[in-house]
Amino acid sequence: MKFIIAIEPGDADHSFGVVVPDLPGCFSAGDSLDEAMANAHEAIDLWCETVIEDGQDIPPAKSISLHQQDPEFAGWVWAVVDVPVEKYLGPAEKINITVPHIVLARIDEYAKRHRQSRSGFLVDAARAAMAAQP
Repeated sequence: MKFIIAIEPGDADHSFGVVVPDLPGCFSAGDSLDEAMANAHEAIDLWCETVIEDGQDIPPAKSISLHQQDPEFAGWVWAVVDVPVEKYLGPAEKINITVPHIVLARIDEYAKRHRQSRSGFLVDAARAAMAAQP
């Protein structure tokens, strides 16, 4: 699963800070950019494992442009990290669904533009719909 991270630039006296805006309270740091990103990966993994074990859902991601408008992150650097948290959700199951041809074509086109698989897009869309209307 891909997560947007905001990186507060460090210097000789300060570590690089990392915040995961879509995961409340998930943050990390590192003395170098590489260390900060590795630590962010670990923090995201632990955050998601804990939330799922507590019976909650991982919040749906917001767009990076929305996060960039937050004045708290002015001057920060943005990145995306891929953390395989799906392992905490249980094994994948194949399903058979019926979708109108034109809708399926649009799903595939959208997923391709966003570098997702069809299944990944459908799962993300379902999560977002369920989060919007509990």
